[in-house]
Amino acid sequence: MATAASAGVPPRSGPRIPARLRGRGVTVRCAAVAGGATEAPASAGARLSADCVVVGGGISGLCTAQALATKHGVGDVLVTEARARPGGNITTVERPEEGYLWEEGPNSFQPSDPVLTMAVDSGLKDDLVFGDPNAPRFVLWEGKLRPVPSKPADLPFFDLMSIPGKLRAGLGALGIRPPPPGREESVEEFVRRNLGAEVFERLIEPFCSGVYAGDPSKLSMKAAFGKVWRLEEAGGSIIGGTIKTIQDKGKNSKSPRDPRLPTPKGQTVASFRKGLAMLPNAITSSLGSKVKLSWKLTSITKSDGGYVLVYETPEGVVSVQAKSVIMTIPSYVASDILRPLSSDAADALSRFYYPPVAAVTVSYPKEAIRKECLIDGELQGFGQLHPRSQGVETLGTIYSSSLFPNRAPAGRVLLLNYIGGATNTGIVSKSESELVETVDRDLRKMLINPSAVDPLVLGVRVWPQAIPQFLVGHLDLLEAAKSALGRGGYDGLFLGGNYVAGVALGRCVEGAYESASQISEFLTKYAYK
Repeated sequence: MATAASAGVPPRSGPRIPARLRGRGVTVRCAAVAGGATEAPASAGARLSADCVVVGGGISGLCTAQALATKHGVGDVLVTEARARPGGNITTVERPEEGYLWEEGPNSFQPSDPVLTMAVDSGLKDDLVFGDPNAPRFVLWEGKLRPVPSKPADLPFFDLMSIPGKLRAGLGALGIRPPPPGREESVEEFVRRNLGAEVFERLIEPFCSGVYAGDPSKLSMKAAFGKVWRLEEAGGSIIGGTIKTIQDKGKNSKSPRDPRLPTPKGQTVASFRKGLAMLPNAITSSLGSKVKLSWKLTSITKSDGGYVLVYETPEGVVSVQAKSVIMTIPSYVASDILRPLSSDAADALSRFYYPPVAAVTVSYPKEAIRKECLIDGELQGFGQLHPRSQGVETLGTIYSSSLFPNRAPAGRVLLLNYIGGATNTGIVSKSESELVETVDRDLRKMLINPSAVDPLVLGVRVWPQAIPQFLVGHLDLLEAAKSALGRGGYDGLFLGGNYVAGVALGRCVEGAYESASQISEFLTKYAYK
């Protein structure tokens, strides 16, 4: 899961976990999210300057600064973060004395070359850990956890779909299906038209819940899953587009792969030995004094030399003269800050929707797992997803202790559960104990023995505004915000972050490289002259 920070949302108070569900030394957390605008002071004290100021010290902002330094030689960069720690909503928690390590925000990433490059450049090559590419993924359907096919050869044999459903999907992928409607389609519309009802209801709907915590009837296919959407555009069908993409790749000369990068085995996910927080911490260490924590941006104004940003800091008010600025904070926070510059841009940015999501981390003894869910006596796999039609509230469960090493002590399983999202915003009114009870009740329907002991509760973290939804019209809104800044003459002021690049951690890193290229080009053409 990818999440976003906001300003001034205090930790939620409420009843603690009841004794029935409370483990030894239980920790319960609610996200106090950061970043954002307050009333600007009348005058500024200390003054600094930079070629580029990156507003936001989450993964997008830190990777943008790192990419500027390592790929473009732009070292005069300042990263400012309102929180007291870097990394945004990457939240790794460890109890080394008990052998637990878990995530309360994003959980893992797809090991694409850009992410691996960022890890290697940050000195983390030897700390990378990869999931087993052969580990199964499951979807709950009709009371049973059913494996999802991991490769084309599995398609005829998996029981998640009926034979008619498989035939409908195959014919649709070949192009035997209704034509595109000539307007932007939702994910649900696109998938039902191309692949049929079963693919949507049993695969794509739970996938949307797991990745976006979203409503596929409102998510934009073009914006949320652009690579698949472009296949039909390019080749007239999904398979036709896949063939054309392969042919085009064969025609184009490919630059050699960086020999420093490890080669993951198969389709898998990755993390780091001590959790995802190792990446932002390593980048912060590399950038050193260029990362400023507990700096709250109060105003930004245009100046002859670029922009002046005013901050409230632990050392007092500081102003920074910058040739360029990139805002990698959540869109609603950027909206407040940019409103004095462009009301049109601010209005567009304020319209992106971030529903709430809770991360509930629990541990059970291994014997609590139902025997039919064990493979060779162990809980194996990436995790499970739950379609909204199957009568459970929990969006999905990640088998953290099966996915990566050293996440739980021997004899225990560690499960990270996500609940809430666009179709269940009422979680914000639930207490921590109610969230745990809901997750525990759901798990006992398909994974945990009904008579098993109560779980050890390690963490409950509620993100009131979690994942930006790439709804129908998302790309138009984003373009409206960028165009408004352009019309206002705000060259050198860039928008970045997960609502721009994509919600997955890997897309945030890839987007950071893209942003760094745009900033470097701007500085070379205009600011350095």
